Amino acid sequence: MKKLIALTLLNGFLLTHSPSYGQNIKLNAASLSPVQVSMTVRKLDGEDVVKVCKDTAVKAVDQPTFARLNKVIFKNGSIEVKVLSRLLKTAKKDDRGFIGIAFHINDDNSKFEGIYIRPTNGRADDQVRRNHTVQYFSFPDYPYSRLRKENPEVYETHADIGLNEWIKLKIEVKGNQAKLYINDSKFPAFLVNDLKLGPDTAGGIGLWVDVGTEGFFRDLRILPTNE
Repeated sequence: MKKLIALTLLNGFLLTHSPSYGQNIKLNAASLSPVQVSMTVRKLDGEDVVKVCKDTAVKAVDQPTFARLNKVIFKNGSIEVKVLSRLLKTAKKDDRGFIGIAFHINDDNSKFEGIYIRPTNGRADDQVRRNHTVQYFSFPDYPYSRLRKENPEVYETHADIGLNEWIKLKIEVKGNQAKLYINDSKFPAFLVNDLKLGPDTAGGIGLWVDVGTEGFFRDLRILPTNE
């Protein structure tokens, strides 16, 4: 069995340990840096959570709009977080409550990849919208629009999720592959077998949102492998 390394952040510094389990990472102003988003720490449902909203000046979609974890470098392993999204009062008709995880972020935030969800699509009456509930993308070369046009249905799928509910996302990354598990499911809801940044990429992790979304995050765990 491969040795696992657990991460935790204490007073803004990265610590590594060697037990075979992950530890929660405290999300606060010391452990996160906003990138084209506003970020606050508040109580929701009695829990300390991080609220993230995209800056209104950023008009394009699938951009580096996240709260980035400080002093964390991730290559292979798993990332778990609970997310909840609501539509802002200013949200437009086509806004979907976009929320997810960015990973393999480079130093200047000019390259990364991520998986996000569109909770309003999960239980829509339109089957096509349902099929677009989960999305992979890679910035800057592979936004959802390009992937959907060139490879329809390959980089997105359906999941039974909705707005204003806590959803557990777990992404497992190994080499060129990423698997997404939702709400402790035994089997992955989504597979990406050709991560666009390549199998040797390492980088940061971000709590990602897009237009029209009031996003909340809690219970973050990172469990990297030593590959």
